[in-house]
Amino acid sequence: MRAFVPLAGGLLASLSSAQVLVDFQVAEPPPVPNSGQQCTMLILERTFGNSYGDPEIVEYSPPTDCGAVGSWAAVTLNFTVTSNGTQYDRLGIFTFQNTEIWRTSTPEPTTDGIIWTYTKDVTRYIPLFDKPGTFILELDNIVTSTDTGQYATTLYATFYASSGEYPTAGQSNMIVPISTMLNNTSDEASVPPAFSLNVTLPQNTVEIYAELYASGNGDEEFWYYNTADEYLGYLPPGTTYGGGPFREVRLLVDGQVAGVAFPYAVIFTGGINPAVWRPITSYGAIDLPTYFLDLTPFAPVFADGLPHNVTLDVASAETNHTLNQNWYVSGLLQVVTDPSGKQTTGSITAYDAQPYAITETTASIGGADVNITVKAQRSLKIEATIVSGSGTTNNVVFQQSMDFTNTQYYLDDANTQNVAQISSGSIISTHNGVSVLTDNFDYPLYINFSALVDNDTVTSYYTTFDHSYNRQLVPAPFILGSDISERQQTAGYLTLLTTGLVTANGTSNNTFSYIDTRGNTYDRDVNAAYDVITYDEQSGSLATTPLPTFPLASNAQFIPGARLPGGRVCA
Repeated sequence: MRAFVPLAGGLLASLSSAQVLVDFQVAEPPPVPNSGQQCTMLILERTFGNSYGDPEIVEYSPPTDCGAVGSWAAVTLNFTVTSNGTQYDRLGIFTFQNTEIWRTSTPEPTTDGIIWTYTKDVTRYIPLFDKPGTFILELDNIVTSTDTGQYATTLYATFYASSGEYPTAGQSNMIVPISTMLNNTSDEASVPPAFSLNVTLPQNTVEIYAELYASGNGDEEFWYYNTADEYLGYLPPGTTYGGGPFREVRLLVDGQVAGVAFPYAVIFTGGINPAVWRPITSYGAIDLPTYFLDLTPFAPVFADGLPHNVTLDVASAETNHTLNQNWYVSGLLQVVTDPSGKQTTGSITAYDAQPYAITETTASIGGADVNITVKAQRSLKIEATIVSGSGTTNNVVFQQSMDFTNTQYYLDDANTQNVAQISSGSIISTHNGVSVLTDNFDYPLYINFSALVDNDTVTSYYTTFDHSYNRQLVPAPFILGSDISERQQTAGYLTLLTTGLVTANGTSNNTFSYIDTRGNTYDRDVNAAYDVITYDEQSGSLATTPLPTFPLASNAQFIPGARLPGGRVCA
């Protein structure tokens, strides 16, 4: 594999003669060394036209000219994509060594074209990058006479050599995938039903940290708008799906709940009103958040060297905990082993975890209005004593306490559909009284979706979103921790004519703040109106030159259509 310099600048220049729209997700630049040796190599280059079921599969070999293999201070992936025409947003999944390492989605193109570049910190996956393996990008796209957009993609990896100033990054001894283990496609599993596989770990395993990928798709894309089954009949047909709005991602070991996640509601760029998500996508649309658990209490279980069943599923607040089709899930285990090579011993000394969250559903129904509230609460505490082959004793306490409330307001025979949701929680794990994993999160979401005009010739909607991602996270003792506060407020109109023409416009105000456990900082306030950046200010130690913008002249954009709750399509 040859070394290259990224071509993003040249690619951007080649498109700049047209009114190219530069899309982006507000996020911190990766905290990588700003001096010293670095090596960049091309991983893949592919235009995804009719690519459904046809991923890009390439073989990777680690660079040998950037210090000792695996001794790097940091590793990043740089993904640049261009597209023009008409096309829906598409999900993209990067799989490496049968392990998902990045879940993304595409902004929707314009006739004159779009471009976006995102640089992702993948330092925590160095145990995968230090050996040859198969790299897969699955980006299922469908091109027709009307949906003409193709996605031209380029992916580079940059390796930063370690030095006295920038030492080798902390890392586990091995990464074990929780995936379908296929080699000809991405390795996420579709649930329901639950996904299970047998996992065998080394007998000298002393610590295990899980990372989960999960996102709703199809009838579960707008899961926060899905209504409790017992009240679905009070709404006009086709308003939304059943199954309720509560979702809990569970990880089980040999049938026992080992940890859970309350997911963040990612809104993809074709969601409800596409115009409010460009050029600034919703938070998480290009880099979906992941969820972290400490499975160290189960180290003595895995240390017998035998296969153990690991299950991923998603549960609702319905009586039978079922949901619609579908969620895509996968995961990985960061495994730390004892240098003695001897078998780990110990046991789980206390286990307090119910199979499912405690939930409550209530409603008020009067005239043309239906208001439905679903609440959920989850607590979990697992304690264990771990004795390594070297004779060290580790007393582990892993705790989760999480709350969820979703209220849906269907007013005026569902001509107005509002959602007020908040998911929050505290997760902490201590080893011998020292915190090794923390995750304090707060995800408020408020949506107003109102029909202004609905007659034989035109349907017009007004939409507002107030969406926040507040999270203090330390995923593992060897992975950089961060404190992120992000708020996005948008508003816009969406109009559908009987001729099939769909127009929309939107505004977006974004406030973002980042600080990590090394003291790196980044703040950004950026606003947009009608595809034009109207304000952009960055500060902090990671701040870089603001992104270039290519304003469009019109204030109403033609879009391929919009996906709405309940499977409705505005197209």
